[in-house]
Amino acid sequence: MDAGADTLRMLPFLFAAFLVIEALEHYSTEYTRRLLVKVGKAGPIVGALAGCIPQCGFSVLAANLYAGGIISPGTLLAVFLSTSDEAVLIILGNPGASGRVAALMGAKVVIGITAGYITDLFLGKYVVSPKEQGNLCEHCGCHEHHAGILKPALRHTVKIACYLFVFTLLLSFIIEATGIEKLSQYLLRDTWFQPVMTALLGLIPNCAASVMLTELYLCGAISFTSVLAGLCSAAGIGLVVLCKVNRDKRENLKILGLLYFISVIAGIIAELVGM
Repeated sequence: MDAGADTLRMLPFLFAAFLVIEALEHYSTEYTRRLLVKVGKAGPIVGALAGCIPQCGFSVLAANLYAGGIISPGTLLAVFLSTSDEAVLIILGNPGASGRVAALMGAKVVIGITAGYITDLFLGKYVVSPKEQGNLCEHCGCHEHHAGILKPALRHTVKIACYLFVFTLLLSFIIEATGIEKLSQYLLRDTWFQPVMTALLGLIPNCAASVMLTELYLCGAISFTSVLAGLCSAAGIGLVVLCKVNRDKRENLKILGLLYFISVIAGIIAELVGM
């Protein structure tokens, strides 16, 4: 009953937020594509800022543009690192934790920009030659361009509500059975190994990963720096699209490795500076 009540309280907020996000995606897709194509050396900055919008569209767009040789690997990583799927919306829906959203997104933008420029210094020569470019969300099915904004927003809301209910129910059961302190110990709370684990969870190419990490953070099982590491690597369906449209599999593995390594290091550094 508690899990159901918590989920129901978030439904109006989630639906309103998804309406806004779908409107932005519906009307700004082509503009964003042209912007990413033209930014040049400012790519990591624009990519990190675009990735802040909590939906899968920009990570999918970036994967397609990278596979077409249009944007740099640094720009691609900047988008991936700043993408958070629905995590931001879930945190905002919890008044007690909403104040951490600015710190989370600010940190992810700084990490994305910094890692993007560092990556371009060493991996610029690995940018592939132009090839066939896909369309935004062509491979993820998260948005139908001719379906308006109401239907996709409703579908997203129902999907995330289901994830929220399942994970909240499971976490409530585990906490009741073991206690929050025990759960934190199992998840290596207050150790440098927790960001290593959460960043690995973030690589699961589905919004369920970001929902799970956010719920673990909200219940106190993982630290802020650990959820930061997990959400940095949580690029969602963009990872699947990259592996599908970019034919150089070794290059894909290098990008995934960099994404994971940067996310872990970011979490550890954030812990050291006391975030």
